[in-house]
Amino acid sequence: MIAHFPILVVVVLLISAAIVPIIGRRDWKISWLWTVAATLVSLVLSLWLLHTVMQVGKISYWLGGWEPPWGIEYAYDPLNAFVLSVVAFLAFVAAVYSKDVLPSEIEEQKIPFYYCMYILFITGLMGMVATGDIFNVYVFLEITSLAGYVLIGVSKNRQALMASYTYLILGTIAATFILLGIGYLYMATGTLNMADLGQRLPELYHSKVVLVGFAFLAVGLSIKVALFPLHNWLPNAYTYAPSVTSVIMAATATKVGAYVMIRMLFTVFNPQFEVVVIHLAELLLILSVVAILVGSVLAVAQTNIKKMLAYSSIGQIGYITLGIALLNTTGLTGSVLHILNHTLMKGALFMVAGAVVYRLGITSIRDFTGLGKKMPFTMAAFTVGALSMIGVPLTVGFVSKWYLAVGSLEAGMWYLLPVILFSSLLTAVYFWRVIDNIYFKNPVEGSVAVGSGDAPAGVVIPAMTVAALCVVFGIFASWPVTVAQKAAGLLIR
Repeated sequence: MIAHFPILVVVVLLISAAIVPIIGRRDWKISWLWTVAATLVSLVLSLWLLHTVMQVGKISYWLGGWEPPWGIEYAYDPLNAFVLSVVAFLAFVAAVYSKDVLPSEIEEQKIPFYYCMYILFITGLMGMVATGDIFNVYVFLEITSLAGYVLIGVSKNRQALMASYTYLILGTIAATFILLGIGYLYMATGTLNMADLGQRLPELYHSKVVLVGFAFLAVGLSIKVALFPLHNWLPNAYTYAPSVTSVIMAATATKVGAYVMIRMLFTVFNPQFEVVVIHLAELLLILSVVAILVGSVLAVAQTNIKKMLAYSSIGQIGYITLGIALLNTTGLTGSVLHILNHTLMKGALFMVAGAVVYRLGITSIRDFTGLGKKMPFTMAAFTVGALSMIGVPLTVGFVSKWYLAVGSLEAGMWYLLPVILFSSLLTAVYFWRVIDNIYFKNPVEGSVAVGSGDAPAGVVIPAMTVAALCVVFGIFASWPVTVAQKAAGLLIR
């Protein structure tokens, strides 16, 4: 059984997706229990894979016993085992969190089918991370996308339908580009295995077929990670989706897209291609800086808490791509760390936003006045998440920004330091508006905060757990840093 853990981490979820809507026909809570159990099993398997990879090195699993490149390979190294564990953890915590929140945001009879789509969404993310086959990445991408459209559109909020439709259109364009890119690379090399592609492509770097294939992949993945200016699908999708959907999509989906981008740039291709042949690093660096600044500025302008967090995500994605563009081990370490750190920070913040919507039905920042006294535990989780986003020392946000800053200096790009500092100041501005309302202003008579209480334990505990990890991994950063450094060192060679 242990020998099959590399495939079971995905198969357990895939089978569970078919079972959940059936067993939940009489009582949707059975679907919830099954979803929690399935994501917990997937988390345990992911952590086992990460531990094994760190101890013994790469793990390769051949589906059906067919040797790659002819067969499909699931290949695990420190990078994807790390990302797999991050996604599985957040999927489990969000599943626990969903029990109280979900019935208030979608119709009860739809909940078992929601959990089916939820598990399929996670299955697609896990499959994209686990597979070593580039066409398999596309297959799992489509599974994730189709499930994601449903997870957004199922909300009682009618604006969610338009958000889902926008995501559908742009997601389809992105998937088409990615499929075309894969097709062009297959035409040039005759293989779909990513490691095999990495060996065959260097002698074809100046081939027009390869260049066109890379261009399609680059644009498609940029849409999927919502890299500015291809981010238009993201703000409304995160804002109007059910709270559980906002949590899982904001915390994991774009991070998996960033992982695939890293895998394409450093495994399928290599830095020589990006620097010498197409000069991608310069373009990615410019887009990252613009994303960091524009995302922060747009977040300052928002009055809706979920939309503020959504635009904030655009800036945070810029940090991940900035580390990629630096093309050195330290910068890439910062990118890998930020995949974990942003998952924790944004997961906690969207959980808090969902808790406030559940308890009070509000999303306007000005209505948060006085919530520090009425919802102390929920607001404590929000405060920790906010401090982490700013990058205050002893939080995870500081750790990844530190590595990005050091990586910038190593690359001779000292002018990136003011960008990182200024964006952190902007982050402090838009989060301070909320914290000022929460703790330093009293609610007026008739305010929704008057007479309210904290959210249920099933909502507060997951949010506080994720927020606590923002501090734990900020103080005891050696474990994630060790994994990230090893992953980056293997990619940049």
